[in-house]
Amino acid sequence: MDNNIGYRISELRKQAGMSQFQLAKVLDIATSTLGMYETGKREPSLKVMNRIANYFNVTTDYLLGRPDKKDDDAKTADIEDLDKMIDNARSFGGKKMTENDREIIKAYLKGFYDNKNQGK
Repeated sequence: MDNNIGYRISELRKQAGMSQFQLAKVLDIATSTLGMYETGKREPSLKVMNRIANYFNVTTDYLLGRPDKKDDDAKTADIEDLDKMIDNARSFGGKKMTENDREIIKAYLKGFYDNKNQGK
């Protein structure tokens, strides 16, 4: 079994300064189950993997160790994709995002990309 998922879960947990007990409680799983994930003895279900990704504000692809994009297939996300991602964001760094937070982030990104595209 590939231990990549477990390693990434462990690293995210440590970066957040959490114990296995604390994270297991947040994820609504047993501490021993989390320990098995981190050591590669078990892999999380899709449901639990989504909880982990949402809590730490990472993608499930990140947890699986997949690259964000292939260099030869790099595709730039358009503003609609960014809008959808931000609209679906519920937390950042373990803290809940409000609707106002999402609107501020969208406005910032739109301004950023508008300015960037003017330079072309």
